[in-house]
Amino acid sequence: MTGLPRVALESADLARRNLLHLRRTPALILSGLVEPVLFALLIGYVFGGSLGGDAYREFMLPGLLAQTVTFSASFTTIGLAQDLQSGMVDRFRALPISRLALLLGRTSADLVMVVGGVAVTTITGLAIGWRPHTGVFSVLAAFLLVLLYAFALSWIGAFIALVTPNAQVAGSFGLLWMFPVSFVSSGFVASATLPGPLADIAAWSPVSALANALRELFGNAAPPNFPAQVGWAAEHPIGYALLCTLGLITVFATLSTWRYRNRTRG
Repeated sequence: MTGLPRVALESADLARRNLLHLRRTPALILSGLVEPVLFALLIGYVFGGSLGGDAYREFMLPGLLAQTVTFSASFTTIGLAQDLQSGMVDRFRALPISRLALLLGRTSADLVMVVGGVAVTTITGLAIGWRPHTGVFSVLAAFLLVLLYAFALSWIGAFIALVTPNAQVAGSFGLLWMFPVSFVSSGFVASATLPGPLADIAAWSPVSALANALRELFGNAAPPNFPAQVGWAAEHPIGYALLCTLGLITVFATLSTWRYRNRTRG
C-alpha cells in the first residue's frame, strides 16, 4: 500500500500508541479537564458580575471554548518534545513509515484530549447559565469548527516542540505564547475596548475569529453595554475563522514537516 492510504493507516497506528501512552499520565489529563472549569468560574463570576452578569456569561462561553482549544496545543508540544528527547522518534525513524504519519499521529491523538476539554467546558457553561439559541445544525457546525481549529493549533504545538532543544524548554515556550494570544482578543471582552494597537491585533486575532464565529453559530449576543465590533473580520466571523484555521494548518504543517526532516536528518 502506498500514498495517502498508507499515511492514513500509519497515522492511525501512531495515534493509537499516543493514546495508550496518554493513559499513563493521569495528572496531565486531569489538569486539562480541570483548567476550563477554573477559568469559567473565575472569569464568569469574579469578573462577570461587573461586566454584565448572565448576559456576559453567555458571551464568555464561546471565548472560553476558544481559549480551551488554544491551550490544548500544549499537549502536542509536550508529547512530541518528550518523544524527541527520549529517543522514541529515532526508533520510529528506523521503521519504514512516513515522516508525516508521525506528526499526524501525534496531532490526531491530541484531538481526543480536546474533545474532553470541550465537553467539560460546555457542561460547565450549561451549569452557569449558558445556552445556545440556534438550531441543531448550527450547534454541530460550531463544535466541528472548534475541533478543526484545535487541529490547526496542534500543528503550532508540534512546530514549537521541533524548534526547541528539549522537553523542558518546549513546555515553557508551549505555554508562554498562549496567554497573550488568548487574552489579546475578543474572547472575553470586546476588542474595541483594548487600548491602542492592541485593539487592531485583537480584531484580527484567530482566537477572536473563533470566538466570534461561535457566538454567531450559538446565537450568543454581547451584553448591552459592550461596544459593537466592526471591521471585515467581525462582520464575517465564520468565513474569517475558516480562513484562519486552514491558513494555520497549511503554514504550520508545512513548517513542522520541514523542521522534522532537518532535525532528524542523518
